[in-house]
Amino acid sequence: MEDLFRSYWWLLFPLAWFVSAGFSSLMSYRRQKDALNLIKYYADKGQEPPAAVLDILGRPASVEDHMWGTSTSGSTSSSSSNPWSTFGLFVVLCGGFVAAHYYTGMDGGTGAFLIVAFVMGAMAVWSLINALTSRRGRDRDR
Repeated sequence: MEDLFRSYWWLLFPLAWFVSAGFSSLMSYRRQKDALNLIKYYADKGQEPPAAVLDILGRPASVEDHMWGTSTSGSTSSSSSNPWSTFGLFVVLCGGFVAAHYYTGMDGGTGAFLIVAFVMGAMAVWSLINALTSRRGRDRDR
């Protein structure tokens, strides 16, 4: 059993993502169901439901839309991540994979970690360009 965990420890990350996505989907379903029950309650009383309740039904119910910060129209929400933090994340990941390749040899000398480090470095450059050309911080100063 210990050997099984040692060989497939990385499967914990996708499994954790699946559990998180399932829980998020369940919470979204319950939110929509409760909003519909509340609207039914107001309809039975002959009253207009508050706008906040109707807004809940307008939110995306899809897990991917909620997780990636996009609406059903494809535009990003105001809670999208800061491009500077994304840049920092990819720089740290790139450095970590380079260090893991040179100092631990966990990839068995195949160079797989260097390939991953190259991809993370490319993503860091992309994030840096994104951060430098972003108008988000400039609009707040005006």
